[in-house]
Amino acid sequence: MKFWRKTPAPLRPPPLAIWEPLPPEFFRQPAPVHHSPWLHLLLFALTLFSMTAAGAMQQGVDPLADLKSLVHLSEGIPFAVALLGILTVHEFGHYFAARRWGLKVSFPYFLPMLHYLSLLGTLGAVIRLRSPIPHRRALLDIGAAGPLAGFVVALVACLVGLSQSAVVASGYFHPELQQLPIQLGAPLLFSGLSALILPAHAPNQMVLLSPVAFAGWVGLFITAFNLFPVGQLDGGHIVYALFGRRHRLIGRLTFAGLLAMGIYGILSLVWNWPQGWPGWLGLALFLALFGKGHPTPSDPETPLDPRRRLVGYGCLIVFVLCFTPVPFSA
Repeated sequence: MKFWRKTPAPLRPPPLAIWEPLPPEFFRQPAPVHHSPWLHLLLFALTLFSMTAAGAMQQGVDPLADLKSLVHLSEGIPFAVALLGILTVHEFGHYFAARRWGLKVSFPYFLPMLHYLSLLGTLGAVIRLRSPIPHRRALLDIGAAGPLAGFVVALVACLVGLSQSAVVASGYFHPELQQLPIQLGAPLLFSGLSALILPAHAPNQMVLLSPVAFAGWVGLFITAFNLFPVGQLDGGHIVYALFGRRHRLIGRLTFAGLLAMGIYGILSLVWNWPQGWPGWLGLALFLALFGKGHPTPSDPETPLDPRRRLVGYGCLIVFVLCFTPVPFSA
């Protein structure tokens, strides 16, 4: 099954527990965090604007071309609200998990990006953790809370958006864009949902995703991106919490896999091979610059309880369901 969006531009991936009573020996009151919310609110507003403009561009209009074009900003609202909701819930999942363990943590910093440079209108969002991680239980809670929370919202966006999507003839040409749509890879979960929601279509037809469905697809991509079990990505935190020192081997194998997929993606453009995606080299470069390792918690020996282990393995299953080796193809 093929899924398409209207704007053939490269995706810039943005840089995501089941709760139970805490053991008394680990409980601390949340540490005070002294910072002004105004910068965070300003970045949030700018990101909302840039994402709305990007959503309008996906519909074939440039809302910033002139003053009269500003009315077309409304066409980008469904995409912006859906994707920004996924990012916000993801980051606040980390935030509240960290505060629950009494750690100092910032509000999310949203990163706007001109819609001329980014298909999404954003580079994502990050938070700053200003306290060391005390032990593997806290590490698992903080690492898992973001992707699981964002995954739930992305799943809702996929369900709603796919019901709004259309089946069109292959080779669909959008006259306003003057270009063919791009083909998106389908993660296992997205393929399953589309089979349940969308009507059956012939091989010479394709699914043109609605803005909300595209935001849901991006949310699944972001979830998989963050759950790669390497470095200080959320998946790296989870694998460290689950496997301790063995996370080094897992991280090295993951890094080697990213390099191999990226190199294969380049070679597939040169030779007549099944298509890959060179963009994985970008993630490998990011990890090479900012570190493939993981800092040791203050107490690395505290074991995980069975419930947290179940949550950690559940995150790895979510990674498999959301991952696609070729997110974009011509």
